[in-house]
Amino acid sequence: MKAPSYRRSPRRARLIALAVVLAVMGLAAASQALPQTAPHQPTTLARPGAETGPPGTQTGARDGARDGARDGAGTGARDGDGTETGARSGPDSAPVTYPPRGAGTFAVAQGDGPPLGHAGPLLRFQVVVENGIGNLDPATAAVTVEATLGDRRGWTADGRWTFQRVGPNQTPDFIVYVATPETRDDLCGMGPDGYTSCRNGDRVVLNVARWVEGVPGYGAPVGQYREYMVNHEVGHRLGFDHELCPGAGKLAPVMQQQTLGLQGCLPNSWPHQPAG
Repeated sequence: MKAPSYRRSPRRARLIALAVVLAVMGLAAASQALPQTAPHQPTTLARPGAETGPPGTQTGARDGARDGARDGAGTGARDGDGTETGARSGPDSAPVTYPPRGAGTFAVAQGDGPPLGHAGPLLRFQVVVENGIGNLDPATAAVTVEATLGDRRGWTADGRWTFQRVGPNQTPDFIVYVATPETRDDLCGMGPDGYTSCRNGDRVVLNVARWVEGVPGYGAPVGQYREYMVNHEVGHRLGFDHELCPGAGKLAPVMQQQTLGLQGCLPNSWPHQPAG
């Protein structure tokens, strides 16, 4: 017996073809309605310890008192790798650069300097600069520190102390460090700060950010601020505590926390003012 032959009607074939076309059109429309996903972008992580604004501050003086709020952040430009570019260390030198944290090791200024002062017990000191700070060698830093401590307006003026810088392999009475902001925190031992300088025992720690930039609104050249920071922190080593502004328009005491604001006083780098 011959099997029956089944034939699809023309109308049924047209309906099936129409359904297929409609299904394809629907899928195309749906795919265009889906949100487009951008290629994956790598995440940029913040440098450890980086701050978007100045953190709370602490002094490195022996009493460990906490300083108040600052009046602004530094003004150095930050390169793409996080390195700060600051002021020049001399008129013909390249700008000093520094990362948030240096190597944690230090280069010592070579040789011995002359005695500074005319009377009083001798305090010997070294000047060291953290490795990783660019365009500031220990000899250059030592010139500034010695000139400041030996000035007739400085701590030697009243004959109570004499200073002398000594080189490596000697035992100083204190060490003047020029350190990056995060290494400054390690040396000061007072918690995160990264902005101010400090004195901690026989460590006189000068924050390189302040060394090259000073502070906003100080009202004097950065070289004058640099003299202030040396005298202020060495003053702590000599046993002096913080002082307050004695009145609007008067010279700020060198032991006033001028980094955090002048409070109406005028900027001053020196513990003594010559008569006349």
